[in-house]
Amino acid sequence: MAGKTQPSSKAPRVGVLAVQGAFREHRARLEGLGAQVHEVRLPADLSGLSGLVLPGGESTSMSRLLTDFGLWGPLRDFHARGGALWGTCAGAILLARHVEGAPPQFGGHQESLGLLDVNVRRNAFGRQVDSFAAPLDVRGLAEPFPALFIRAPLFGDPGPDVEPLAWHAGQLVMVRQGRILATAFHPELTPDARIHELFLSGLTA
Repeated sequence: MAGKTQPSSKAPRVGVLAVQGAFREHRARLEGLGAQVHEVRLPADLSGLSGLVLPGGESTSMSRLLTDFGLWGPLRDFHARGGALWGTCAGAILLARHVEGAPPQFGGHQESLGLLDVNVRRNAFGRQVDSFAAPLDVRGLAEPFPALFIRAPLFGDPGPDVEPLAWHAGQLVMVRQGRILATAFHPELTPDARIHELFLSGLTA
């Protein structure tokens, strides 16, 4: 992986939700592309950011921590004010309109931000032992992307404003809706930075 690029004063200020999951990997990749990156754990940490990454991890644990840190409302407000959001795997689950497959202790319901107009199904490609890598044809990328799927969800019933960007085995695994990007796989765990570049290209410095 390329070394860190020193951010300029015009570089986008990007947050990475840092309550659980692979936030360090996202931070390293974004900093390597020259972004100013800030870890977000409290509502005040969102100030001055143009975009925020919700990383992969364990979506039910992340849901509890968003409640504990009082972040549900501030995240919705951040997007309403013009902030861009990118969810990877568990982070994408948190963005969805509806979540299927919540654990029994959640009573079949898992809270989400409700900002991305899709029905997301947890663990749609199997458990941890079923993890796999596959080349994906991603709209906007000239060459296939080496996607890594770990307990990956899939996106169903997309609304009219949701743009499909990539499919695997007939299943929708990457979408965009306005200022929201969602990937069912883990770009931060591969050496390819093109999807991080795609996210940064949509931000205002």
